[in-house]
Amino acid sequence: MALPSPSSYTGDHISSRWNSTARNPSGPSPNPTQPVTLSPRRPSTASPWQLLSPPRHSIGHTPQRPSPSIHYHCLTSLHRQEGNVHAIALAARGRLVLTGSDSDRVRAWGLPDIADRGLLRTRRPHVRAILVHGDTLFTAHADRRVRVWAVAMASASSGVRWRKVATFPARRLRVSLFRRRQDRVQQQHREEISCLALYTAGEILYTGSWDRTVKAWQVGDGTCVDSFVAHEGRVNAVVVGQDDGGVFTAGADGCVKVWRRTYGENSHALTMVLRFQASPVNALVVGGTGGGGGGASYVYSGSSDGYVNIWKREAVTGRYHHGGYLQGHRYAVLCLAAVERLILSGSEDTTIRVWRREEGSGFHVCLAVMEGHRGPVRCIAVAVEMEMVREGGIGLLVYSASLDRMLKAWRLKVVISEHQEKERRKKAEEEEEEEEEEEEEEGEEERRWPPVRLEGEEYGMTPVLSPLWVESRLRQSLDLY
Repeated sequence: MALPSPSSYTGDHISSRWNSTARNPSGPSPNPTQPVTLSPRRPSTASPWQLLSPPRHSIGHTPQRPSPSIHYHCLTSLHRQEGNVHAIALAARGRLVLTGSDSDRVRAWGLPDIADRGLLRTRRPHVRAILVHGDTLFTAHADRRVRVWAVAMASASSGVRWRKVATFPARRLRVSLFRRRQDRVQQQHREEISCLALYTAGEILYTGSWDRTVKAWQVGDGTCVDSFVAHEGRVNAVVVGQDDGGVFTAGADGCVKVWRRTYGENSHALTMVLRFQASPVNALVVGGTGGGGGGASYVYSGSSDGYVNIWKREAVTGRYHHGGYLQGHRYAVLCLAAVERLILSGSEDTTIRVWRREEGSGFHVCLAVMEGHRGPVRCIAVAVEMEMVREGGIGLLVYSASLDRMLKAWRLKVVISEHQEKERRKKAEEEEEEEEEEEEEEGEEERRWPPVRLEGEEYGMTPVLSPLWVESRLRQSLDLY
């Protein structure tokens, strides 16, 4: 069977190739004594699962600067017996991590030690996507439907209780005068749901599917309020900007599209198409907010060519332009996560890269390449463990799942470097010098226009028709006469 071209790689091709390799014990095994030959940036038809040496550090379109120091280590690794993990989400205010896999079970793990906190039997296999908001869990299944669950946890050491709340779409549609339109809009996806996103302010759930469409569901009553064809290929990712409700979609056609809800209606209109290279886009994440009337300041897209493209929002026009790319992964970027100014990317090359966006300049630096998985890193979730241990420092708990059926927990600590400390001190000294210069200018201004004493009061005058100055001149003129 011929493999697809490198530019058309998707997560399913990766999963099938990896699973077939893992099930073939008679296949060639890597030899750790032999050097590894690096492939071009774009994926090749050769299997990448024999990589043993760490990838070379390379950053595209970013300056080579000393990166801040980062400390990380793997806390624990769990081997899954129920198939590959396709989705990870944090729940219970960061006390739980939930995983969805090929089976019909959603498992809950306590943080940070990854202790078993129970499982949810959904009775529908292949949980491809999960999403958590507060105490509500959304799961997407192979039957092209979304289940909604209420999640409760009494204490950090107790098990998790689950209760099914709704199913989107419902099996029976309510009779309506507009039945034809309702049937057309509320019909379920024709193929599997690949991604979920929630607009919390409007309580709208977005589902992206391999059938090229995106559907918008009202969470309150489970009705489908809009359905539109988003891409020419499969929809791989959907992200919602919580500030303004903008919807970002990524597809196998190599495009990132920006959609807006029509004012006063539920329909969506296409506003922008972002495209840099003709390579399938597998992952999206919003990396910053604020500025220029709200909205996402940075949007990152991970592609099958190994690049993470940066889309920056213009403050005046609100439009997005290509702000560069992050280069370092050898194969497809499958997942992205962002917290503060840190961006994490998981790849088909079995590694996780940690990037940092520098404040002010907007340049990006690769801080670390995390290795440990023996298969493509399929999904990542990040939780903040401790806030700003030093100025510019932050602690993170990272959870990653791979097609090697391993779930790993990592602890990261990013601290400020000596280089950044010098820059911070230099900036503080410059600010002090500016303040001193301003004080000197004010003193020079006072010396140029000295105070004039009138009737026992002291005033600072300027020659621009000050009332006191005019009055003084009038008195002087009267004295002359």
